[in-house]
Amino acid sequence: MRTTRAFRRATALLAATAAALALTACGSDNDKAADGGAATGKATDSFPITVENAYGETVIKEEPKRVATWGWGSTEAAIASGVYPVAVAEQLWTVGKGNLLPWVEEAYDKADVEHPALLTDDGSGTTVPYDEFIAAKPDLILAPYSGLTEEQYKTLSDIAPVVAFPEAPWTTPWDETISITAKALGRSAQGEKILGDIDTYFADEAKKHPEFAGKTIAGVWASPNSLSVYTALDPRVAIMSKLGFEVAPSVAKLDSSKGGFFFEMSYEKADELDADVIISYHDTDAEAAAMLKDQKALAIPAVKNGAVAQVVGRVNVSSVSPPTALSFTWKDGLPALVDTLAGVVAK
Repeated sequence: MRTTRAFRRATALLAATAAALALTACGSDNDKAADGGAATGKATDSFPITVENAYGETVIKEEPKRVATWGWGSTEAAIASGVYPVAVAEQLWTVGKGNLLPWVEEAYDKADVEHPALLTDDGSGTTVPYDEFIAAKPDLILAPYSGLTEEQYKTLSDIAPVVAFPEAPWTTPWDETISITAKALGRSAQGEKILGDIDTYFADEAKKHPEFAGKTIAGVWASPNSLSVYTALDPRVAIMSKLGFEVAPSVAKLDSSKGGFFFEMSYEKADELDADVIISYHDTDAEAAAMLKDQKALAIPAVKNGAVAQVVGRVNVSSVSPPTALSFTWKDGLPALVDTLAGVVAK
């Protein structure tokens, strides 16, 4: 049940944005997203649809026409399912203010659909712009991979039904993000097809690269003063198993996260991070080059041996960590990383 506090907050926001909504409604006749023209085909499932989440049950009474997304991955999952959201979370860290992720922008342009409104996000997802959600007039809010608190969930639920994560914030696996999104849109069969196509992609790549089979791998973010290591729970590392790699046993042995997706490790133990291949992630080319010359990082056996596949640039890093329904085949994302890994393993 919605809290009185949440209801009052949402009511106040509704009143504050009434004028904006009136203006939006007046101009919606030529807006593909507003009149439902942003959906490809029709839903194949019967409504109402109930989706369970960590905060309760979400009932979607009829096929949604105006979808908003929050967090990561649900935008791409919706598009791949055939629905183009009218409002999406801003990805400030990745592409900066006012920009769409390149694979998302490509999808809208290819479909000739008006670009969505960008919902203000400082990059952490901790502050929800309720007034912007209201102005977007969604009939469904998708946030299966996000950091929504229960209060935020309840307040947003006064605006539209909200699909949150099934267990805990920022823990939904990439494939579940796709299936949850597709189900909420009444397109579960399309969700299965998306996942099937991704499985086929990885099976084909694994077949092309039998040299990957059995090789151990670890993912790191290295800076001059600290070393972050991603555990097997992190999708950017876990998904490598679909190519034939195995997460290096040394990762679990060194893991101090107590069930987290990464842990900080002292460079004093760098020589214990034993793996055939290291994937390292960097903001800039300069940082990537510096790591390969850093004596502390060279204590990692694979780095010393030159067995490092580097992913450089925030957009490229974001495309594979975690991957989404659209970034799997984005040329500078996983396809580029697979090529880099092939070159590293061939050394």
